[in-house]
Amino acid sequence: MIKNNTFIHKDSIIGKNTKIDPFSYIGNDVEIGDNCWIANNVTLFPGSRIGNNVKIFPGAVISSVPQDLKFEGEKTTVEIDNNTTIREFVTISRGTNDKLKTSIGKNCLIMAYSHIAHDCEIHNNCVIVNNVQIGGHVVINDYAIIGGGSLVHQFSKIGAHSMIGGGSLVRKDVPPYCKAGKNPLSFRGVNSIGLKRRNFSRKEINQIQKIYRIIYLEGRNTSQALDKIQSDIKDSKEKMTVLDFINNSERGIIKGLFD
Repeated sequence: MIKNNTFIHKDSIIGKNTKIDPFSYIGNDVEIGDNCWIANNVTLFPGSRIGNNVKIFPGAVISSVPQDLKFEGEKTTVEIDNNTTIREFVTISRGTNDKLKTSIGKNCLIMAYSHIAHDCEIHNNCVIVNNVQIGGHVVINDYAIIGGGSLVHQFSKIGAHSMIGGGSLVRKDVPPYCKAGKNPLSFRGVNSIGLKRRNFSRKEINQIQKIYRIIYLEGRNTSQALDKIQSDIKDSKEKMTVLDFINNSERGIIKGLFD
């Protein structure tokens, strides 16, 4: 259902049972899936790709031109996957020549007044709490939660199942399964409650805790800790997730409790 007083470009593609409320703008080169709700006063600029069952609340602006002086008008997109909710006044910039898209995964909740800059990758089941500001090229992995009012430096990476406290300044990469907080941002333990809610076994959680004890609590540098994990910890998906993340970190990981 499409209400009056809404601008919809004739070349846009709108799926079945999608509702678009008054005073919204749907530009050229926009694709919206089935069973979506686009509230009043939403702006979908060219390059918006909206999946199925997506809800976009009033005032959100999707696929705006990136705030990057190197951008030269190349054709890029914002891709929002199925069942994601975009709350009031969220802004999401489209990609640049680097990745050509900014992407939001399935089942995400992006809360009010948050900003997601160009070329970011937000994976599935993430929660971005109110007023989080995310710089360009940031990667946030599955089930991560970013507390309200946090600032995430460009090119940072946030691991799967991690949880970052509200008001944090994220300058370094946050490894998987961690809780992070304080200033400067540091390791505050394993996100064991979140892992239990996602059906991780006690054995899996215990192994993750052993891994981070080696990294953060036994006085080793990162290289020494990784060597010990490789030799002493039994192979598992969780072990490889941590090792791969740290080995591929370009900004370095956050410090420990007592660093």
